[in-house]
Amino acid sequence: MVDADQPRSADRTLVQVAVGVLVRADHAFLLTSRPEGKAYAGYWEFPGGKLEAGETVEQALRRELQEEIGITIQDCQPWKIERIDYPHALVQLNFCKVTQWSGVLHMREAQQFAWQQLPVEMTPVLPGTLPVLQWFAQERGFEGATHAV
Repeated sequence: MVDADQPRSADRTLVQVAVGVLVRADHAFLLTSRPEGKAYAGYWEFPGGKLEAGETVEQALRRELQEEIGITIQDCQPWKIERIDYPHALVQLNFCKVTQWSGVLHMREAQQFAWQQLPVEMTPVLPGTLPVLQWFAQERGFEGATHAV
């Protein structure tokens, strides 16, 4: 449970979220900052968003990455699923690796972006992002911390 000392909203419906883990050939991955006006504004995360009614994870991810960062993905490989209990929402993060896309990154919600390697230099990192950094560390045999403190 994230921020366990914070009250939980009455609506604990599980929110499905498609998350794009964009990885370049040099193994750098894309993090974006959460825009002002959203929960955890300024925290760094992998881009994505909520599934709309009737959407698959892949359809939602394609739509969200076009809307948020201006790219069109060519592939979407389902990777891992993680549930995170935030004070404002209970979310199921459906992580997909994306290694091919077209278009130029354009932050359409006035967010920032950074290509990162381990250890991640951007802080603070959204709690839902931490499992991915740990998975990368395991995959890459990385012994050090997954993010700066």
